[in-house]
Amino acid sequence: MKQTALLVIDVQDSFLSRPYWDERELPAYREAQRALIAGAEARGSLVVNILHVDDDASFRVESGLVRPQAWLTHQPAATFVKHVHNALTDSGLQAWLDARGIRRLAISGIRTEQCCETTARVASDLGYEVDFVSEATLTFAMTHPASGRVYSPAEIRERTELVLAGRFATIVTVDEALRRMACAAELVD
Repeated sequence: MKQTALLVIDVQDSFLSRPYWDERELPAYREAQRALIAGAEARGSLVVNILHVDDDASFRVESGLVRPQAWLTHQPAATFVKHVHNALTDSGLQAWLDARGIRRLAISGIRTEQCCETTARVASDLGYEVDFVSEATLTFAMTHPASGRVYSPAEIRERTELVLAGRFATIVTVDEALRRMACAAELVD
């Protein structure tokens, strides 16, 4: 039995057609995400892909874009499809995790402040221990609707860490997440 599952949330081609898609942060994110996946697999943690489907054109199954981005080459332990912002409530993931006795989740993927943050909050409320791996999340600049201020991806990640830390999740680097997975695996063995 594995105690930790790494969630790779919404790393799908749907985002490539969105007007806000920006590849400037992609190389660092991709490197962190790959290192996290490889390290999790090496430690015996289960890696789970989550894909998002909704009525937006690029997120419809018929678009052909609801598939992992090509640079993700791992073989996930499972893949789940969600229709809401969090990965747990409508995808079947929660039952799958519970059936395996998994109570610790490492959160990664796209978008930091949306589906990744929402999954962390819901997971915490459901009693899971949550590691939020910020450097293995990707987001894009956003403009405040009232003030017009543009928030950078770094500012959005920082804000997400601020609101999650200590209440909903432990904020960790890739290396810290992998150390915690290794410790959790030792406790299970």
